[in-house]
Amino acid sequence: MSTISTFPTFNRHLHGPGPSDVHARILDAMAKPTIGHLDPKFIQLMDEIQQLTRYAFQTANKYTFPISAPASAGMEACFVNLLEPGDKAIVCINGVFGERMKQNIERCGAEAIVVADEWGKAVDAGKVEDALKQHPDAKLIAFVHAETSTGVKSDVKTLCEIAKKHDCLTLVDAVTSLAGCELVVDDWNIDVIYSGTQKCLSCPPGLSLLSFSDHAAELIKQRKHRVQSWFLDFNLLTQYWSSSDNQSAPRAYHHTAPINALFGLHEALVMLYETGLEQSWKNHELHAKALHQGLTALGLNYIVDENNRLPQLHVVS
Repeated sequence: MSTISTFPTFNRHLHGPGPSDVHARILDAMAKPTIGHLDPKFIQLMDEIQQLTRYAFQTANKYTFPISAPASAGMEACFVNLLEPGDKAIVCINGVFGERMKQNIERCGAEAIVVADEWGKAVDAGKVEDALKQHPDAKLIAFVHAETSTGVKSDVKTLCEIAKKHDCLTLVDAVTSLAGCELVVDDWNIDVIYSGTQKCLSCPPGLSLLSFSDHAAELIKQRKHRVQSWFLDFNLLTQYWSSSDNQSAPRAYHHTAPINALFGLHEALVMLYETGLEQSWKNHELHAKALHQGLTALGLNYIVDENNRLPQLHVVS
């Protein structure tokens, strides 16, 4: 074997769909001395991360917390907790990540009812309503807000309104949309949502952010079958992330959290709070327009029509 020594650092400007460039403040935060996961200061950090995550999602949901795994695990955590064998779930597929949702549904032993749209097109609300009428027993409808594989944005507010009309839970993938374009969980009546750290938060990959409404949480607590994943079990995770102010149900040890990664997430969320969420959305719009002008001047064409195009992710040919 050749001699292996300290791995060198590289200066890269990241222009792909993620990870994005990590801000120096976040890197500095992650380089802080590691503390114990039971240290009172770490408990304080957990509380603050939950508060800041609620701000980022624009929700008052009690059950809002990160999990110690990337966004793909966040997606799986939502499905394995919400679905049981024999359940029926509607899944909207207009790109790669809708396909992954379908795989998660099937691995839970549930039936996936597919609403398909052309890649590069937004989810068709009319098709969704038709599917809900044809399958009134569907437990949830799952769709991607910002489809990373195509750069298209779907109308979450309208899709949630349709789902509520049919008394159906909504599960939203916000991995690429969080902090990059308008997203308001409570105002849009989103039941369950997940995101990641490596996109518009400019934080390294490795953590996922989740939020569950009280209604969704109650359904999970009434499950007939135990969640098949111990690590992603909502009931265990919420005991770990319960507020330190809750003396009747104090935090219960679940796993040793990635301390330094959470230092970085905290700093990223603080920076978002300092900037202001709406200003962050505006910043992405501003730079999207500038990039659009430059790319079209080079003769490149956008795949997605202007009305459904993401400001934070551009797909051109």
